[in-house]
Amino acid sequence: MNTKLPEAIKAAARRLLVDLGAGGLSLDAVAAASDLAVSEVAGVFPHRNDLLTALVIDAYNASGAAMEQADQAARDAQASAGVRLLAVARALRTWSFANVAEFTLIYGSPVPGYHAPQETVPPASRTPEVLGAVIRSALQDGELTPPQRPLPGPSVLLPTAVEVFGGAPEAPFADLIERGMVLWSNLIGLLVFQVFSRTHDSVQDQSAFFDRAIAVAAEGIGLVVPLSEHTD
Repeated sequence: MNTKLPEAIKAAARRLLVDLGAGGLSLDAVAAASDLAVSEVAGVFPHRNDLLTALVIDAYNASGAAMEQADQAARDAQASAGVRLLAVARALRTWSFANVAEFTLIYGSPVPGYHAPQETVPPASRTPEVLGAVIRSALQDGELTPPQRPLPGPSVLLPTAVEVFGGAPEAPFADLIERGMVLWSNLIGLLVFQVFSRTHDSVQDQSAFFDRAIAVAAEGIGLVVPLSEHTD
């Protein structure tokens, strides 16, 4: 098989995502868009869902890589955890606006008839793993302020979530993983609002609002995100 064929097929599919959305994607449409026979496309991706899975994995890997590269640059500059957090959040925002169709594929409405298989989990984990690395560094370096209102009751986390973080933090940061998950959901929710133009009727400077929102969300884990003048 032509080793370039899978990439050519995926490239055509990404172009179609812009106009058709994931729900309108079909092997026939991809074949026509890539000047290939349907049999050639089906020889690489036998079902539309196989192609969607490949696109989902690529999108998660690309967005995760953007965050990892931003974090590495911030660490090379010996930045604080707050600066690192803002850097990785901005990197994901930049990727999201540059790849709206792919962002919609992984963070938009579920695609009818498609259920992401287990193989998408490791790529999807790259975003929370970057955030988790920043939070762990903040904890280890004493950059976190203990919460004034610890979460009541026993932990509701699955053991796998604790394992991914590297173990359960001790008091007064025993609920840090839960708070980190709230930060993660705030980041993705904020991007959904901005990418899908939910804040454009009420916010003058989208970039500045994003930075401030990340700073507010970071307060939930006791981390200070330094802000400077920033215009869109």
